[in-house]
Amino acid sequence: MEIFGIPSQALFGQLLIGLINGSFYALLSLGLAVIFGLLNIINFTHGAQYMLGAFVAYLSLTKLGINYWASLILTPILVGATGMLIERTMLKQLYKLDHLYGLLLTFGLALIIQGLFRHEFGSSGMPYPVPEVFKGAYNTGFMFLPKYRAWVIVASLVVCLTTWYVIERTKLGAYLRAATENPSLVQAFGINVPRMITLTYGFGVGLAAFAGVMAAPIYQVNPTMGADIIIVVFAVVVIGGMGSIMGAILTGFGLGLIEGLTKVFYPEASSTVIFIIMTIVLLIKPAGLFGTQK
Repeated sequence: MEIFGIPSQALFGQLLIGLINGSFYALLSLGLAVIFGLLNIINFTHGAQYMLGAFVAYLSLTKLGINYWASLILTPILVGATGMLIERTMLKQLYKLDHLYGLLLTFGLALIIQGLFRHEFGSSGMPYPVPEVFKGAYNTGFMFLPKYRAWVIVASLVVCLTTWYVIERTKLGAYLRAATENPSLVQAFGINVPRMITLTYGFGVGLAAFAGVMAAPIYQVNPTMGADIIIVVFAVVVIGGMGSIMGAILTGFGLGLIEGLTKVFYPEASSTVIFIIMTIVLLIKPAGLFGTQK
C-alpha cells in the first residue's frame, strides 16, 4: 500500500521516528522552558545534563547493578541535585545581570562536562540494554511498533502534561509564577523564595536527566549526545516561545513529526527544516508561537 507514492511502512516508520525524537525534544525543551520561564536563565548546560542522565544510568547498571527502573527514579534526583549545587554556587550570582552572563557560564560548564566525559570514555557509543519487559514489538497491522519506543512516547507525554498541570493549575505553580514576578511579596507570606528557585532549577535539570535515561537504550550513551541535540532543542524552545510550558510540549512533538515527514518527502532538508521553521516564525512572530511579547 502506498500513500502519496510512498510505501506506507516507510511513511509510518518515519512518523514513528519523528514522534520518538519529538518526545525527547518536548522533554528537553520543557526543562529549558521551566528554567527560563520561572528563573529567567538560559541554561546551555541542559544538553550536558541530559548526557549526564544517560551516563549515570549506564554506570549505575555496569558498576552497581542498578536496573533501568531504579535509574529512572534515582538519576533525575542525583543529576537534579548537581544542578541545584550549580544554581546555589554559580548562577545565584548572576540573577541581576544580563541574560548573556548566565548563557556564557552555562555554555562554559557544558563544554567542561562534555570534555571531561570525552577524555574519560572517548567518543564511541556504549550500549544500554532495553528492559526485559519492553523487548519485542507490537504488530499494528501496517507496521511493527517496538515496545520500548511506545513506552518512551507515553512516558514523555505523561511527564510533560503533569508538569504543565502542576505549574499552570496548582497552588504550587501559582507560587512559582508569583515568585518570578514579585519575589519580595511572596517572601512576605513566609515562602522561602531562594529555596523555591533552587528546587525549580533542580527540577528542570531532573527533566533533562530523565530524558537521558530514556534515551540510553535508543541512542546509546556517549559524551556528545547532549551537544548533538541541544541546538535543535533551543530552536524548538524559540519556536514555541521562550518560557511557554505548553508551547515547549506542543512544538517539541510537532516538530519531531515534521522532521520525520521531511525525511520521507525531501530528505535533503531533514536536518535543517526545524531551523527554517524557526527563521520563518521569528520573522512573523518574534516571541514564538505561544510566547508573549514583553
